[in-house]
Amino acid sequence: MYGYYCLNPISQVGLKEFSKKYEQAELAEKADAILVRSADMHQTELAPGVAAVARAGAGVNNIPLEQLAKKGVVVFNTPGANANGVKEMVLAGMLLASRDIVGGIEWLKSQEPAEDLAKKAEKEKKKFAGCEISGKKLGIIGLGAIGVKVANAAVHLGMEVYGYDPFISVDAAWNLSRSIHHINDIAEIYRDCDYITIHVPLLKTTKKMIGKEEISHMKDGVVLLNFARDLLVDEEALCEALETGKVKKYVTDFANPVVAKAPNTLVTPHLGASTEESEDNCAVMAVKQIMDYLENGNIKNSVNYPDCDAGKCVDAGRITINHKNVPNMISQFTKTLGDAGVNIANMTNKSKGDYAYTMLDVTSPIDSQVAEALRNIEHVYRVRVVK
Repeated sequence: MYGYYCLNPISQVGLKEFSKKYEQAELAEKADAILVRSADMHQTELAPGVAAVARAGAGVNNIPLEQLAKKGVVVFNTPGANANGVKEMVLAGMLLASRDIVGGIEWLKSQEPAEDLAKKAEKEKKKFAGCEISGKKLGIIGLGAIGVKVANAAVHLGMEVYGYDPFISVDAAWNLSRSIHHINDIAEIYRDCDYITIHVPLLKTTKKMIGKEEISHMKDGVVLLNFARDLLVDEEALCEALETGKVKKYVTDFANPVVAKAPNTLVTPHLGASTEESEDNCAVMAVKQIMDYLENGNIKNSVNYPDCDAGKCVDAGRITINHKNVPNMISQFTKTLGDAGVNIANMTNKSKGDYAYTMLDVTSPIDSQVAEALRNIEHVYRVRVVK
């Protein structure tokens, strides 16, 4: 039996995907895998038996990736599972920023329900008038699962869409509408677009990627939308631009003291993926990834180890090894198995930055002594016998 533990409430639709081989552990210390949404794991000390952490969502800033990688713990996320929910929030954000719908609603709420309310509203409505998004230029920075959905939807709404992503995947490219202008210079988006939306992960290279200089190159009266991560934008520089009117509106899903009371901002309380459908989809994907990893050793959508898929083992046994990405590791594995008289039928090795993952299918069962010998090799973080 395998045990799983949930640090946050996880959709039952997803948890029902676990087979009879799995049971929910009462304590995290007794689990083979951890499921998490927003809980901060940076101060969490995982038990040695935990082999995987699955984030039911895309962002993993709440998880200590490097620390877990060195313990041989594979961290998964669920890219694309919540893409439609976020896409709809971005579209709503553009509409709310273009026409003062919120202001109009608040004005009506403040009025006494008198008989002349309708006439009064007719006189006041010009204060809340805005523009249509059809015919406007939308710039999308990042054409991943969410960016592609936003781009395609915006085209159908009559917008002229420009997309920037130097690392666009083949799948994303195939799903992108032909009407979208795929550009190679992000400066074109800053210079030409009426609306700009960001859909990139938060990395050292993307932190505060929208700063004072980038804003200075944008069109006057631009609308900036951020449903990815707040730290992608230098919000202090942004607030200056909001004060001067350089940026007409900032729409963000991340409430913090800097933007909460800033002028011309529309701040939502992290609602992007807060739909039943998104939570269900993320949970289902997370559970399936955990099962495939624990039972077969396959890795898909990991953020700290390389993706690696050897299908189901058809030989006598399979060993998986999480290790540092340094020379001479493979030769040490094969020598250890050779000295024990174990023949390798199939081998897969992948690396991702400082970390690597090796899967070895063998023609005879692996005993505990062989597994221990592999664990004792320098730079090996974890050895699992999955069959």
